[in-house]
Amino acid sequence: MTRSQQYPHLFMITIILILLSINSVPSISAHFFHSNVSIPEDLLKNATSNPWSFFHQLSGCHAGEKYDGLAKLKSYFQYFGYIPNSLSNFTDDFDDSLESALRTYQQNFNLNITGQLDDQTVNHIVRPRCGNPDIVNGSSSMNSGKTHNTSSSHVHTVSHYSFFTGMPRWRKQALTYAFLPGNQLTDEVKTVFSRAFDRWSTVIPLTFTQADSINAADIGIGFYSGDHGDGEPFDGVLGTLAHSFSPPSGQFHLDGDENWVVTGDVRTSSLTTAVDLESVAVHEIGHLLGLGHSSVEESIMYPTISSRTKKVELADDDIQGIQVLYGSNPNYNGSSTTSVQEKETGSSGAHRLRSRWDLIGLIMAFGFVLLLL
Repeated sequence: MTRSQQYPHLFMITIILILLSINSVPSISAHFFHSNVSIPEDLLKNATSNPWSFFHQLSGCHAGEKYDGLAKLKSYFQYFGYIPNSLSNFTDDFDDSLESALRTYQQNFNLNITGQLDDQTVNHIVRPRCGNPDIVNGSSSMNSGKTHNTSSSHVHTVSHYSFFTGMPRWRKQALTYAFLPGNQLTDEVKTVFSRAFDRWSTVIPLTFTQADSINAADIGIGFYSGDHGDGEPFDGVLGTLAHSFSPPSGQFHLDGDENWVVTGDVRTSSLTTAVDLESVAVHEIGHLLGLGHSSVEESIMYPTISSRTKKVELADDDIQGIQVLYGSNPNYNGSSTTSVQEKETGSSGAHRLRSRWDLIGLIMAFGFVLLLL
């Protein structure tokens, strides 16, 4: 083989090595359970509390004083948008930035606005929740109290739904979704996501169809553990449960370390860390469609959900918000839906995941051209 003949082969070997390095984001098999069957004894014994349980020790802290652990709390608030990213090197001082964050947090979640770490606020902070921030680019509309007019009855209601910056939405009505192959999900698990999509398509004129290839689908769904390449690592049992990104990113990530309940009544689970998969899926799909968080506790887009809790039906606040973006499904009669971030830092991570496959295609196309020379 001449030196010129070796070049294409060497190039293809290089391509393979690049592909292996680019596609190195780990995929895992998540923990799935039926709530009405026996949970493994060792899991019950080793059930851990969420990573924020430490904050219970901070209850009662007051402004102007110093307490061990307040720096971690400030990092928590920064992660969810309550403290600007421009601030860093947090100290354990109860300063103005923390008090301001607390007041905004308390307003968003309809708590007593004290600016202090009272028991009510701390108990809410440690709840498991969506990993998407409540505030993006310093703007919070989560508890804005928008007036909504119901034309049929001329009733004025107050809504609290919110959107991502610029109100991004899908520009087509037929969307596809696919699952990360490495997760090897069962049909039973996939059916949970199908039901979750159906709850939204009941009220808006969009359809969702499962596709075979995650690279070609509009929405990619995957379970990951820890740092999974989008700049928003998961934190193990409870804490952040999942996160997703605004249109048209289509990335939907769930924490594979959670104890996901797929069937049965999660409320009767013997596992204190059991999380209802469908409840989380319905919430994250709202983000995929363009909704931000809401301060209405009954709504799907409320940011927190406790373990052993099931909440899958769209509330009026969810329906009003999503129909602002897409209009109403012509077949929707206004009754119950039982028939069925843009993250400031995270959205860039989602685009990185999608752009990796664009890069792969470009490299492969260039390689084939060289082989034909």
